[in-house]
Amino acid sequence: MFTVMVIFHTLVCILLVISVLMQSSKGEGLAGAFGGGGGLAGAVFGGRGAASFLSKATTVLAIVFMMNCGVLAYMSSHRAGRTAETSGESAVTREAAKELERQAQQQQQQAPVSPDQSGGQTTPAGSEQIPPTTPEGGK
Repeated sequence: MFTVMVIFHTLVCILLVISVLMQSSKGEGLAGAFGGGGGLAGAVFGGRGAASFLSKATTVLAIVFMMNCGVLAYMSSHRAGRTAETSGESAVTREAAKELERQAQQQQQQAPVSPDQSGGQTTPAGSEQIPPTTPEGGK
C-alpha cells in the first residue's frame, strides 16, 4: 500500500508541476510556447478557459499533494519492522555495545587470575610463580 501511495504521490507531483508551468504569467508562460500567443492553449481551452481550468487544476492538485504528504508521513511513521529506529538508539551506539560485550566475553574466557601467596603479586593460574622483589640496598 505504501508503494502505491508513493507512486500516486509522484504522479500528483508531476501533474502539479505541469499545471503550474502551463499557466500564463505576465507573458504567456509555457502554454504560449506551444504555438505562440493563442495557438495550442487557445484551441484546447478556449480564449479564457485555459486560465480558469489550469488555476482550478492547480488548486485541486495542490490540495491532493498536501493531503498525500500527510498520509505518507503517517504511514511511514507506523511501518512495521522499524524496531531499531523507534528505540532511539543509533547504529553506532548498537555497534559499540556489541563490541563491549565481545571484549567482556574475551576477558572472561581467559584464565582466571589468582593471588600469589609469597609476594602478593597476581599471576595467571597454573603459571610459574614470580618471586617477590626486594628493593635494592634493603636487607
